[in-house]
Amino acid sequence: MRLAILIRNALVRALEWRARHFSDPVDRLQFLRRNIDAPGKAASWSAFGAASRSIAGRSAHAFIIATVLALVSAWCWTLSRHGKASSEIHGRLPGSARAVTRRAGRHGPPGTGKVWVVQTTPQFDLYSNGLRVEEQYATSTAPRRYVAFVRNGPISRVPSRASPVASAVEGEWRSAPAGIVYHTTESHWAPFEKEQNQSLRRAGEGLLEYVQRRHSYHFVIDRFGRVFRIVREGDYANHAGNSIWADQVWIYINLNQSFFGVAFEARSQPARNESTVNAAQIYAGRILTDMLRARYGIAASNCVAHAQVSVNPANFGVGYHLDWAANLPFAQLGLPDNYKLPLASVNLFGFEPPAAMLAAGLPSVKQGLLASQAELRADAGASGQPLERYRAKLQERYRDAIRALRGKGAYQEYN
Repeated sequence: MRLAILIRNALVRALEWRARHFSDPVDRLQFLRRNIDAPGKAASWSAFGAASRSIAGRSAHAFIIATVLALVSAWCWTLSRHGKASSEIHGRLPGSARAVTRRAGRHGPPGTGKVWVVQTTPQFDLYSNGLRVEEQYATSTAPRRYVAFVRNGPISRVPSRASPVASAVEGEWRSAPAGIVYHTTESHWAPFEKEQNQSLRRAGEGLLEYVQRRHSYHFVIDRFGRVFRIVREGDYANHAGNSIWADQVWIYINLNQSFFGVAFEARSQPARNESTVNAAQIYAGRILTDMLRARYGIAASNCVAHAQVSVNPANFGVGYHLDWAANLPFAQLGLPDNYKLPLASVNLFGFEPPAAMLAAGLPSVKQGLLASQAELRADAGASGQPLERYRAKLQERYRDAIRALRGKGAYQEYN
């Protein structure tokens, strides 16, 4: 018995030593809590117990082997869940960004409460606000890494034959997520009725398998309000394609890397008398949003609809994808009406809404389009340039940004 206590104390010291490698005190505490109740830990204690009971009849060499194996088992289980991802994310952040992330993890941005992991198992993660994230479809891509440009800074072109000298680009490498893009899956639809249970389940399973293969989103909220992790939080997902957004400080181009993708199993244009999403999905979306904002310090203004960020660089048109061009329940997700925000693609890079988009009269996203066009005209007037000339310069600025991303190896081609 005394030997078992000594072994247990040794494992606790090993876990404490591992926890000291977390720079974020919140992550450190969560790591320790997970390993107090983790299923993998129970197996490790059993291994230690078995080793201690048999030590009298075995050599010290065999005991040491059992001890090492148990330690490795606990170590590998914890790293495979969250430890490795967390240390990778925080390890690449510059000092100032790490400080912001730590503060956000403890307190969250304005309007959010503190949310923490209550239980972690191979099947699900449970959070303090009641959020349960199912893990059976979780997959990985590559760690998030992107360049964010300073909003008011110059974006230089990289060297070329025409311009062999290039000045510094006002941007920086980052790995902390900056926002959330909300999507609808536009997948197969069945009436949300009891008699359709089999069809609803079959359609949902097919959707989850499809988006898992394509790494399409970070999270999917199915029609029963269940939240499924598709791509792990520390990795990028293929959800936004060609896209642009900006906050007060930074510009984000192509948001696969910089923003989380959250998709509702829904259609943006449902049939008459059908809602886009149901009450269970809205509630799940809210507590998922609360968790992500609290954990990563995400500003409310960086939680946007796909239609607000999607662009077509071939013709400098906005709204290439129109999911959530209207009726995203911002208020019910605990967010302000971000449809009113000007579109960064228009007033920073000269993109234009296609005539068909304006003719459709979409009442929600049209607010942001009109606001951004008003800003664009005001900025052109302040610069003393005709609107079209000013727009052309902004479009060249976008091309410079893409060249800069290519020069840094931070650009991904999209179909």
